[in-house]
Amino acid sequence: MTTLINSPDPRPDTNPARTFGIEEEFLLVDPATGHPIPVAELALSRAAKRSISDMGPVLTREVQQEQIEAVGPVCTTLQELEAAVRDGRAMADEAARSVGARAAALATSPFLTSPSMVPLPRFQLMADRFGLTFREQLTCGFHVHVGVVSGEEAVAVLDRIRVWLPVLLALSANSPFWQGRDSGYASFRYQAWNRWPTAGPCELFGSERGYRRHVRSLLTTGVLVDEGMVYFDARLSSTHPTVEVRIADVCLDPSHAAAIAAMVRALVEQAARDWEAGIRAPRVSAAQLRLAGWQASVAGTEGQLLHPVLHTPCPAADAVEALLSHIRPVLAAVGDEGPVSRELTRILSSGTGSRRQRDTMAGSRNLAAVVADAVEVTHGMQAAEPLKGQP
Repeated sequence: MTTLINSPDPRPDTNPARTFGIEEEFLLVDPATGHPIPVAELALSRAAKRSISDMGPVLTREVQQEQIEAVGPVCTTLQELEAAVRDGRAMADEAARSVGARAAALATSPFLTSPSMVPLPRFQLMADRFGLTFREQLTCGFHVHVGVVSGEEAVAVLDRIRVWLPVLLALSANSPFWQGRDSGYASFRYQAWNRWPTAGPCELFGSERGYRRHVRSLLTTGVLVDEGMVYFDARLSSTHPTVEVRIADVCLDPSHAAAIAAMVRALVEQAARDWEAGIRAPRVSAAQLRLAGWQASVAGTEGQLLHPVLHTPCPAADAVEALLSHIRPVLAAVGDEGPVSRELTRILSSGTGSRRQRDTMAGSRNLAAVVADAVEVTHGMQAAEPLKGQP
């Protein structure tokens, strides 16, 4: 629920690529039992004693004491972004270890859990107003910020990337378990998150004025506590010149996260090019997109998705290929096509974090083993080699 600390210059003179950055939320877990433990405030107080570079990740709180967030620096290359992912995870884990916990990239806890709220007035107001939706809110997402040059460009981007976002959800799916049982979904986090009144896809905005008018209309209802509760799948940052894509689960594998971030950046650039060329945004309703997101939440990359162009059922690999074809020119221009294509092949063949969690559970019949394995993969001990993007 935070935004990037550093405000990016969307197009640095030294590189044609847009700047981008990431936010990753992690569970704080007991290394012996795998259960989430409420130690975030203590961990952050100890982490704050370190000297943190302005160019490196920083740690922030989330709504529950059982989670922590790493906010990455502004990056220009895929190599920088992946280093930021790994550095943020290492920093989160160091803070967690200082209080006897570990940081795990799990989008939901496999265990039955009753979270403990961080004691801030805003969160108490949200708890009072939203009841069980807030009290059960222990989910970890992956947010990607991409620099834009104007509000009009930003909204043009939002209108043109919306049909592709469910594919990103499928590729990131990492939350099969909820409250001690298999949910039947690859990403149950997305189901839980969509209980919030503003979560999910939106209709076309058409202009920056249309976007601002829509947000104001939500705030004047009195339902939301503040503008920070505008939880669209993708939105404008309220403090920095970025588009923020929020649909993804936190990825188990750091290389998955870096590849998805590169795809988000390419989507934003391709959307901006289409807008400049006068290509209209796809006329797809929010209701149709909600179905596409629901299907991606169920299937991940294991079954059928809704094709982002045809809006009919198709194998997940076909939907991924459609997305890759759409952004391939941009990926090639910045040197990311090879590493992103290879990582997508690996995700489709080996599965997402959801597949790994279920496979571990099938082999061990032990949720603690699922969490222990997740901790290892989070920090690269069983993940693939780093992506070798172009410097």
